[in-house]
Amino acid sequence: MTSESGGIDLTVHDIERRFGVVSKQAAECRHHGAYAAIIRKGVDTPSGCPGCAADIQLRRDQEEQRAMYARIAEERLERKLGASLIPKRFMGKNFADFWAETKAQEANLAKCVEYAESFPQHLAEGRCVVMTGTPGTGKTHLAAAIAGHVIVNHSATAVYRTVGGLLQYIKGSYGDRAEYTETQAFASLVEPSLLIIDEVGATKPTEFELATLFAVINGRYEAQLPTIVISNIDSKELGAVLGERSVDRLREGRGIGLVFEGASERSKRRAS
Repeated sequence: MTSESGGIDLTVHDIERRFGVVSKQAAECRHHGAYAAIIRKGVDTPSGCPGCAADIQLRRDQEEQRAMYARIAEERLERKLGASLIPKRFMGKNFADFWAETKAQEANLAKCVEYAESFPQHLAEGRCVVMTGTPGTGKTHLAAAIAGHVIVNHSATAVYRTVGGLLQYIKGSYGDRAEYTETQAFASLVEPSLLIIDEVGATKPTEFELATLFAVINGRYEAQLPTIVISNIDSKELGAVLGERSVDRLREGRGIGLVFEGASERSKRRAS
């Protein structure tokens, strides 16, 4: 049967009959105008507006695309956070969960927040941070919070290493069976937007340790990239365990020195 209503073709073709189309009838959509509503065998309700169906499918496709992009961004962020090598205990640490009990702690927290929020400027100027003082007073917590913030909010790269881990990593490039070269090892420490070196002065430094730390710090100094150094020793003794040349480079360009004092939070938790 062939018929027309208001310019709408209501013909049911043979190929359509094979797919269960019984008939068509003229219908009107307030958004898309006239259309042919399809009636199928065994279905009581005629089909709806094809224009509306296309709009719904378009929105669904757009939502799926946005969800896909969000998943990709989240996976990318997870890879960047994983590549930072921040220890599991400090991964996800932020400024909000840092408990500042004294004026000095509040001041240190404020400076770390400012450093993280204004990181693009500090990055451009290669400004470093040296955190020294009593163990267990939140130095690594705040450094990890800075790293997490700059990764998430400034699309920067950040890498965390203890002195021991850094040295082991460099030594891992030696030998015929090494999976990476010494040049690649140093590049992975010199190239990130931010490098955190923890546990400086935890052991008596060897000549190899001093030379290696200087090579890393100087490489970043020459590239004008910021470094955060964390140590439990007094700031006046830093030169003895890090080398005066390294300390001098960290302080250049209005480097920030933060002194942490007070009782260890770890000791407080064990006592409670």
